[in-house]
Amino acid sequence: MATVKEQMEAFSTKAEDILDSFGQPLKPYIPAMSRFLIIATFLEDSLRIIMQWSDQLTFMQQSRHFPTGLSHLFLGLNVIVMLAASFFIVVKKHQAYAIYGLMGVIVAQAFGYGLIFDMSFFLRNLSVMGGLMMVLSETMVKRKQMFAALPQMSESNRRMYLQLAGRILLIFLFIGSAFHGDWSIMRVAVSVCGLAACIMVAVGFKAKWSAMFLVLFLSVLNVFVNNFWSVQHSYYKRDFLRYDFFQSLSTVGGFLLLVSTGPGGLSYDEKKKEY
Repeated sequence: MATVKEQMEAFSTKAEDILDSFGQPLKPYIPAMSRFLIIATFLEDSLRIIMQWSDQLTFMQQSRHFPTGLSHLFLGLNVIVMLAASFFIVVKKHQAYAIYGLMGVIVAQAFGYGLIFDMSFFLRNLSVMGGLMMVLSETMVKRKQMFAALPQMSESNRRMYLQLAGRILLIFLFIGSAFHGDWSIMRVAVSVCGLAACIMVAVGFKAKWSAMFLVLFLSVLNVFVNNFWSVQHSYYKRDFLRYDFFQSLSTVGGFLLLVSTGPGGLSYDEKKKEY
């Protein structure tokens, strides 16, 4: 007679096979979709700076006390780096440099806009960095395939650590959202389920399942919570909601890439395969 654990594993395996069969037609397109979603916040941010150029300059000069020339340089470099790096990530050229450039933009904006101690901004950007690390780990897979005849042990180890760091950083957006706002019975139930999925992603246990759950959950939550299109155009909150919306999209892209590539060697799922 099968034990409860064996029954659960059999059910889990069967459910995974069913999900794989339904998701098979989308598999070739998932990496491209995830990359586009990951850079979505940088494209939105660069276009927002361009469209609000005079307002951005005024803020940098009056609120942040940037000298006139330095404020132009700071904003201009941000736009150029974000647009160029996003382009290279989409076309899969010079991806490592592009990712380092976008990470540099995140750090520069945290200091430039005075948001370094804003916890919500900090946690959201950790998640965006997690998505970028997932892309960076994927580029190492490509290089490993190109130079299969050469020793790649160190590259493989770097890839595993990047995947682990990417998985852990991705969950910070949900953790920050889970403890922000008014509480209700429904919110507690949703937060518990989401946090359980985050823990599973972090340790790499049923990581693809958990990541897919978070993709669906965050997508629905993003539409209802960050619905900037329903706010009046002149309302100041519209820009904040739009910023949060596209940052959440980027995190969703990171989870989607995790669904496509798997959790990596430093995970419970991979260790289990060895036994």
